[in-house]
Amino acid sequence: NAEYMGTSFVPMLNLAASRLPGLVPTDSVLAQLKEIDAVPAKQATFAPRVAAAAAGEGAFGKIELYTPKFFWVCSLGGVLSCGLTHWAVTPLDLVKCNMQANPEKYKGLVQGFKLMISEKTSLMRGWAPTLLGYSLQGANKFGLYEYFKYTFGKAAGEETYKNYQAVIWATASATAEVFADIALCPLEAVKVRVQTDPTFANGLMDGMPKLFAAEGMGGFFKGLPSLWARQVPYTVMKFVAFEKIVRLIYAQLPHPKEHYNYVQQLGVTFLAGYIAGVFCAVVSHPADTMVSKLNKKKGSTVGSIYAEIGFGGLWNGLGTRIIMVGTLTGLQWFIYDSFKGAVGLPTSGGKK
Repeated sequence: NAEYMGTSFVPMLNLAASRLPGLVPTDSVLAQLKEIDAVPAKQATFAPRVAAAAAGEGAFGKIELYTPKFFWVCSLGGVLSCGLTHWAVTPLDLVKCNMQANPEKYKGLVQGFKLMISEKTSLMRGWAPTLLGYSLQGANKFGLYEYFKYTFGKAAGEETYKNYQAVIWATASATAEVFADIALCPLEAVKVRVQTDPTFANGLMDGMPKLFAAEGMGGFFKGLPSLWARQVPYTVMKFVAFEKIVRLIYAQLPHPKEHYNYVQQLGVTFLAGYIAGVFCAVVSHPADTMVSKLNKKKGSTVGSIYAEIGFGGLWNGLGTRIIMVGTLTGLQWFIYDSFKGAVGLPTSGGKK
């Protein structure tokens, strides 16, 4: 559509939001939210999972939207979405963390990989705390987001939800991430220490007791404020931008969402997730650098680290992280929607 050519991304999002049709009044916000999310499949040629989604049937039987079973299944989707993707990009994360924590030694992505290979460093170093930590985080992130989105929307009322969807999405995602990071933080501390200090420990099983012996419980949570500073903006951008972008994409396609098959819908999901991920990386990167620095040095503080590296140092490794987080976020939404389809729930987005 030529109307959108040459415009910046933010106006495009605003325009997309303004062009979303109004919600049809319903007897309850629960019914309203079901109308937003539950897009029926109408073509017999759809993949079986899409047909299952239309009927609400799948691997876990019939799932009613916004029931305890629905939230539990979304949490399980979050485990797969976040745990598997973060585990898969462990090599990128390893180089990125060392570029942030040891910039004098690791000066770039390619150079970092070459150096680690020459030193015979395992590129999967830190995979166990990564897999476990981000699985726990994903369960809370996605499950609680769906719960808080429904709960806050219901509390706000139908008209307020209609007019302030983005605000409710942002509030729901931020609240979910606060709890998700409490679950992640101890394992993130072990992961960063293992990845940036080869003399500290080999992995999760020896790294966790060593960190506790050295710094007590405080060592597991000293990075929590910086983790919140990194992850809350990241998650708000991840959910709000994705929700808007996926709707914008479907709004510009020549046919409604239900016209497209399962694979095509997942392609839209991945594209929207990747675009959202680029913005996520930028807004959260300074805090990500701070987390890496804090977890590397015992007794370090935000103030002492900033005095050492300055504002420019907060952006070390940004290019690598854009590649990592863009791919990661796209894959996370792809896996999450694939899982939803497998259990009989509709994929994200669509226009009414």
